[in-house]
Amino acid sequence: MELQLAVQSIFGQLAGSLCQLKAGEYCSPCSSLSGHTVGQHVRHIIELFQALEHGYDRGTVNYEKRKRDKAIETDSVLACRLLQQIGEGLDRPDKDLLLEATYDEQGSASLVIPTNYRREIAYNLEHTIHHMALIRIGIRELDSLLILPEGYGIASSTLNYRRECAQ
Repeated sequence: MELQLAVQSIFGQLAGSLCQLKAGEYCSPCSSLSGHTVGQHVRHIIELFQALEHGYDRGTVNYEKRKRDKAIETDSVLACRLLQQIGEGLDRPDKDLLLEATYDEQGSASLVIPTNYRREIAYNLEHTIHHMALIRIGIRELDSLLILPEGYGIASSTLNYRRECAQ
């Protein structure tokens, strides 16, 4: 499956789950998420993709310096709209990029790592699936009757492995 289509499919699952949440659930703290909200996890997903898009133009991606927009974590309609926009905008040509990151708490040792656009899309896709696994836990706490796709928050390799084991 083409990378952009894979992201769009996962974003479709995510947006579908957000549409099913009752008013207020999107931004309700969940004890199973250490007091965080579904909306905070969705904001994180969106902002990583936004940071990649911003970095594409500059040639350098820095996820740590991303904008943290509270509106995304409190407004599920806005989040769904952004997921759609991001999914549609991932058709840019692949190109070399630099990933700028600081991996220590003091923020003193900045690293610059060669990467490329498609590799970063793949990273963000995997990161999205990881956060969707957490979102699934939060949704179960909020509304155990909400219907999620079978593979929601589960990596495709895990789904394939489970199918192989079932045969």
